[in-house]
Amino acid sequence: MAETHRQPAAAGVDYEGTEADYLERRQLQRGAAGWVLLAGLGVAYVISGDFAGWNGGLGEGGWGGLLIATLLMATMYTCMVFALAELSSAVPATGGGYAFARRALGPWGGFLTGTAILIEYAIAPAAIAIFIGGYIESLELFGITAGWPVYLAAYGVFVGIHLFGVGEALKVIFAITALAVVGLVVFVVGMVPQFDPANLTNIPPDGSAGSSAFLPFGVAGIWAAFPFAIWFFLAIEGVPLAAEETRNPARDMPRGLIAGILCLLVFAAVVLTLAPGAGGAKELVESTNPLPDAMTSPTAYGEATTLSQLVNYIGLAGLIASFFSIIFGYSRQMFALSRAGYLPRFLSVTSGRRVPFLALLIPGAIGFALTFTDSTGFVLINMAVFGATVSYVLMMLSHIVLRSREPGLERPYRTPGGVFTSGLALVLAVAAVIATFLVDQTAALIMLGVYLLFIVYFAVYSRHHLVASAPEEEFAAVEQAEAELAGG
Repeated sequence: MAETHRQPAAAGVDYEGTEADYLERRQLQRGAAGWVLLAGLGVAYVISGDFAGWNGGLGEGGWGGLLIATLLMATMYTCMVFALAELSSAVPATGGGYAFARRALGPWGGFLTGTAILIEYAIAPAAIAIFIGGYIESLELFGITAGWPVYLAAYGVFVGIHLFGVGEALKVIFAITALAVVGLVVFVVGMVPQFDPANLTNIPPDGSAGSSAFLPFGVAGIWAAFPFAIWFFLAIEGVPLAAEETRNPARDMPRGLIAGILCLLVFAAVVLTLAPGAGGAKELVESTNPLPDAMTSPTAYGEATTLSQLVNYIGLAGLIASFFSIIFGYSRQMFALSRAGYLPRFLSVTSGRRVPFLALLIPGAIGFALTFTDSTGFVLINMAVFGATVSYVLMMLSHIVLRSREPGLERPYRTPGGVFTSGLALVLAVAAVIATFLVDQTAALIMLGVYLLFIVYFAVYSRHHLVASAPEEEFAAVEQAEAELAGG
């Protein structure tokens, strides 16, 4: 028997009834993760950023510009994680940032946030696949070179593992991430004796305003380096996407998020110091596998060694960890938006193993196609960062609005510093959005165009076909009923 139609929870939005088993066919596996697995997931999302991608910032701001950009973006992410820890404990739904914004900013805010995150998560694996190809090529395995067979194999194997179920996937992610952390330790041990501060500033100044050995591309280079500094941390915000598959979200989400960001801050510091400090900043500007290249640089060991080969192999594991985990992230984001009717509903149907299989396969196909558009991965980084930073602005605004509008909302964890903390993250996120246009205006405008197409779809169609029984919409209905009772 179909559900009855409900009154809209917000102006300009209509709900549709659904068949009785609608949500039954859209269930995830409960209780699959505790806080340790969540922390591992948070590190896994991001750890590829230590092995490749960040070095593009050396070409935008030099080492000094990238250092300052990284300090600013580390501040943004730390503040944001504290805010997300509060939000995820108060609103534990698979939509993550989308669910928070839906609660705070209504259906439009939820849709704008969710689709921005989806853009980020659909594109980031394509960039990582290119870096995987670079690491494989440098290993000279069976004569394999970077190219579409490598990218296809990466998507095929790791989407396939996800199709078996979330518990299995998260455990595999955790094991691969632990191996990648070992690789970073090996890199540190091997590079500390080769460190020379002069290598950090060997990019010649270009004569622009404020240029120097420390800032070879001037003050503007700091801002242009933001997207690559973000790559050290991008996707840690995806941990709340596992909320409905977590044993105790109110306790485990804050622990997992905070433990994850603390690890990532340490990793970013050592990589940004030792890779260019031993391998030379100038030598790493265009590398697709910067850690092995740093070790074999003339300023370090000068040739391939057992250590550099080991770091290369383990670096491949780090890239796979992020690739694997962001696939998890995009599938859960698409699942949540589809289940609530913001995207076509068929995308959220789950298999017998409680896996949203179409939400895994369709973004995977799009990501694979994107690998043909960029040989370095740096353009795709900027495109992914556009979606990420737009979502950060909206999520931090959501934290501020909920603190103001719903002070009585149960918050098992509260953000240190409250709205000052999320407000600082909001300001830095706005600056980061602008930075994507400084790095590659064409790529940023393309992503803005894609975002606008999503907005048109919502305005014309999906806002009139939302699902009242979806968890995020149920939260909104309860909130509205409580407000009406209080007002009455």
